Amino acid sequence: MGDQNDIPSDAPASCPGPTSDNAGKLDGCVGCPNQKLCSSGELKSDISPMEVKKQLIGVKNKVLVLSGKGGVGKSTVTAELARGLAALDFSVGVLDVDVCGPSLSRIMGVSGETVHKSSSGWSPVYTLDDIAVMSIDFLLSSEEDAVIWRGAKKNGMIKEFLCSVDWGELDYLIVDTPPGTSDEHLAIVSLFKQSKVNGAVLVTTPQEVALSDVRKEISFCRKLKIPIIGLVENMSSYTCSKCKTKSQIFPATSGGGAALAAAEKIPLICSLPLDPLVGRSGDNGLSVANEAPVSNISAGYRTLTEQVVQFCKPK
Repeated sequence: MGDQNDIPSDAPASCPGPTSDNAGKLDGCVGCPNQKLCSSGELKSDISPMEVKKQLIGVKNKVLVLSGKGGVGKSTVTAELARGLAALDFSVGVLDVDVCGPSLSRIMGVSGETVHKSSSGWSPVYTLDDIAVMSIDFLLSSEEDAVIWRGAKKNGMIKEFLCSVDWGELDYLIVDTPPGTSDEHLAIVSLFKQSKVNGAVLVTTPQEVALSDVRKEISFCRKLKIPIIGLVENMSSYTCSKCKTKSQIFPATSGGGAALAAAEKIPLICSLPLDPLVGRSGDNGLSVANEAPVSNISAGYRTLTEQVVQFCKPK
């Protein structure tokens, strides 16, 4: 049998766990959506959760930003959360584990930078407001380079991010994840097994096609015992700057984030409007809160920041 901590709480009794020698090979594995990944052996590597714990000994809080759906604004939410925490004088690091679609370097205003390696490991890139950022973007020879890797190599890269980066002393490490519930997510959870994850912020947009994927992410968190801080509904409405008419660009046909949060009994942290300022700010590496401090979207991000701080306080 594998490590019992690897096994989801609702898995059948015969589940050996994803890092076991029998992972994906037993009769009880037939029909499991992760059978192929488990049996490939890609999750069983030299990854050491204790090594991660030792490397991150100076990191007080770890928060994941998740969504089963792509294009809902996870990276923007990650960036604004990090900036909000830094504005409260917390020391913050941001890790982009979207290996094949990294975007945080541009959103954080450090695109084109490179990392340096010393005896203490890789040094993260620092933004003007002193936020430590690590992304595969810094390791590519060109912004146009495509990362075409299988799971094992992506998992190895994530291990390097956690074990070989000199994060130093941080109040918060915010981890921006790719869409879905696949190998990168399982690698992160496995690596953090001995190093507490405080919680996850889930991001959605109002339409049912996004909500259905976020439900899977909620299930993922519950199976792997990741506390859910709450739900952020992004792009909830659009208000015309000229006529002030409010429109639902992504209609909430099944009730949107509010209905999902109520049904799943998780907090709806905030509903953020669809604002062209967000796109312009992200392209130019600027903070939305700084560009429009008196706005509904900045107020929403302040609420998010306060909720994360409150959730991570020692109980």
